[in-house]
Order: sequence, then structure tokens, then C-alpha cells
Amino acid sequence: MVHAFLEIESGGGRVSAETESARSVRDAARAYRELIGVLPEAANIDGDANFDRHVLASILSLASSEGGRLAAQAGLTEAELGDLFSRCFAARRIEPSGDGVESHVDADEIEIVRDLLLENRSSEGDCGRWLAAMIARRAMEPNHLWEDLGLRDRSELTRLIGRHFAPLARRNDKNMRWKRFIYRMMCENDGFVMCSTPVCSNCADYELCYGAETGTSRVAAAAQPSATTSRQTV
Repeated sequence: MVHAFLEIESGGGRVSAETESARSVRDAARAYRELIGVLPEAANIDGDANFDRHVLASILSLASSEGGRLAAQAGLTEAELGDLFSRCFAARRIEPSGDGVESHVDADEIEIVRDLLLENRSSEGDCGRWLAAMIARRAMEPNHLWEDLGLRDRSELTRLIGRHFAPLARRNDKNMRWKRFIYRMMCENDGFVMCSTPVCSNCADYELCYGAETGTSRVAAAAQPSATTSRQTV
């Protein structure tokens, strides 16, 4: 039903060529600035509205840097993407960059993840619905979930889940890695047992579930002289 858990967040899918990785980060950062007006390092995420725009811009910017159709890479229909732009980024558009192609992903698996998120929505309006679809699609990528959403660090993902999917946030009281936790909930809903041991602290795979989610943002540009250092309102 779902892809092998040993492959979740393995890190094996990270781009190995440094120049290609740097190009992708630059393209994503450029797209983010087109949407928000500042580089991601300078974004002000104070307040829910600012934070939601930052999250949406981060996902769209990263998806655009991968090539292929932006809607497909972001997990939305073309109509949903158009609606998102018109409501959140009026008069602003970004186009896919590079020669990348759309990833081959399991549509059924995306639907299962999306449905789990929708069942645990805690916010009103379309933003939570868009984010459920976007998170579900981006969860198919191989890195930490916060990285494949284009966020700056894991704390932003924790804030996102707490704001829009609060029941899941409450259930993750042991601070399990978010992608692992989401898939664990999916298995439990279907009557499967994901874990080989009943007590997490006794499990040989403990670090896979609870280890530090270190990494580099896939959207935030590397420090450069032209980068804005002070935080500005998005």
C-alpha cells in the first residue's frame, strides 16, 4: 500500500552534484523572492497570515525548481493552483526552471496521506485543504519532510502541523519525525503495525524515528553579499 518505510527520509535521494544542488537552491530562492518580495532568510513569519504565505511560497518555489508541471510537483490541480495564486500572490507568477521532469509518484499513496491530513484539519478555509494536498505530494520525495516542503527548518513544519492539523500535533507527543509519524498513523488506521517493538526506546530503529532532522533548506539561499540580512514583512 505504501512505500517501504526503510526508504522514508533515508537521504539517499539528495542531489549528489554540488553544482546542480546549488543551481536548484538559487532557482528556488529566486522564485520565492518573486512571490514574497524578499529572500526566504529575510521572511517575517510573525502572525498566521504571514506564516501561511511563507509556507505556500516555500513549497511552490521548491516545486518550481524541479522542472515539470508546477501544479503536479506541488500536489495541486491546475484550477487549485490558479486559485491559490489569485488569492495569495496576486499579479505574481512563477514558472518551472531547469530541465527536470515530474517525479513518478504513487497517486493512491498521495490520496491516502491527503485524506489522513484532511481528517485531522483544524483550520477553516482553503489554505488547509491546499496544504493537505501539497504535503501529501511532497511526502513522496526522499528527504526530511520539512526539506521537501522547502521550509527553513523542522520547527516550521511543527508549527504548520500544529496550526492546520492540530489533532496530529497532539498525538505526536513523543516528537517523532513527522513523515514517520504520518505513515505510522496511516498504518494504524488500516490495522497494521509499523513497529517491530512495542516500546520505542527498545527499538533498533529509534534514530530513524526520533533522530535529529538536520539538513539544509532547499529554498533558503546560501549566504551571499546580496542577501538581505534583516527580516522584513512578507
